[in-house]
Amino acid sequence: MKQQNPALSKGIDWSLIWIYLLLVAVGLTAIFAATYKEGDAIIQTFLGFKTDYSKQFFFFLTGAVIAFFILLTDSKFFSATANLWYAIGIFLLLIVFPFHSKIKGTESIIKMGAFNFQPAEFCKIFVSLALAKYLSRPETDFTRIRSQMIATGIALLPAALTILQSETGLALVYFSFFIVMYREGLPSIILLIGFAVAALIVATIIIDPNTLAIILTTIAALIIYIFRRQIKRNKAILMRIVLFWVLCVGIQRFAVPYIFENILQKHQIERIYDLFGKDNPYVEKDNTLTKAESKKKKESGSSYNVRQSKIAIGSGRVFGKGFLNATQTRYDFVPEQRTDFIFCTVGEGFGFVGSIILLGLYLIMLFRIVTIAERQRSTFSRCYAYGVAGVFFFHIAINIGMTVGLAPVIGIPLPFISYGGTSLLTFTILLFILIRLDADRQMVLR
Repeated sequence: MKQQNPALSKGIDWSLIWIYLLLVAVGLTAIFAATYKEGDAIIQTFLGFKTDYSKQFFFFLTGAVIAFFILLTDSKFFSATANLWYAIGIFLLLIVFPFHSKIKGTESIIKMGAFNFQPAEFCKIFVSLALAKYLSRPETDFTRIRSQMIATGIALLPAALTILQSETGLALVYFSFFIVMYREGLPSIILLIGFAVAALIVATIIIDPNTLAIILTTIAALIIYIFRRQIKRNKAILMRIVLFWVLCVGIQRFAVPYIFENILQKHQIERIYDLFGKDNPYVEKDNTLTKAESKKKKESGSSYNVRQSKIAIGSGRVFGKGFLNATQTRYDFVPEQRTDFIFCTVGEGFGFVGSIILLGLYLIMLFRIVTIAERQRSTFSRCYAYGVAGVFFFHIAINIGMTVGLAPVIGIPLPFISYGGTSLLTFTILLFILIRLDADRQMVLR
């Protein structure tokens, strides 16, 4: 047997590479199952660069070449050029504005002949590197608010630019970098406030505004009553409680309506309200329609995707209908079944068992990435690893959640599975930079 090149293989975590190859294979199989047309010559269509699975296969080969060169690259290169890559990423996001093509409601894509390039996808790599670079600097004191604000700015500046490109779903991925900050000492109270704000936004959607205002006022009154003795000794506590009440009511009454009316698009608002089974108050009702016609119009709207996806997954039962035997996905009942809703293709074709195996691969990958992160001597490598873990976790949880109706449909791909060249290359580069850094884990990078 031919001996491996020791310069290339030394220290490399091969388990991650095998998981990567397995996931890409699952993705190619799922895309093939969803788009293959009976009678087509398999070999010719795979090599013809005309079908989706053919294009994905060539994107994989391109990613493999890039991955090979990443493994040959000195680890110091990534820390030394992190800020430069971040600047390039911001530049790419800025040139989207004059040169974008509007595709499926988003303005974040630059069309380059037969290819679509989405800088917001690649920027996840650059943010991971830049944030790791900043947090690993000896002069960065992350206990100070100033340092926390700078780190937040590094993570959320691309998110703000992405929102301006009508790609709110992808922008939300950048919030996953708070996992890195939390690992490096971001106070838990900040994350608690974040979850509280999220819960308040959800409550604003599902509860009548006046009722919610009464509930918030009652909670504030109870807090004042519970801490009445402390308030007598320190009036500042009362001011904080009142400020808390004002902020909550302000978010409910002004901030949330402003976001829904001025930032989110109509289809995004519709998907959010569909998730909670509520009527969308931001759309004018057509009083000329009968109740049956109104119901039919609603069912053919944004909730149609999720409903068909759940039907497809449910019809797969325990062992699935078999490869190329699925009906919902084979006959295009599920929109975007090769991209955002690719998980339902796996669920229908390979059933509960196939879905669990796929989830198991993802869990092993995430567990392995966190294990790698914790064994790093370098703060840069550790922060980068947690950034990768956060991005992967967010994509996996939200994508699968939206296909089964547990999360709003925000249009983000399933790593290594969904069709898309930019997506596949982004996740490949993210993972292999981590593998390269881990191979030199005895080195302390700054």
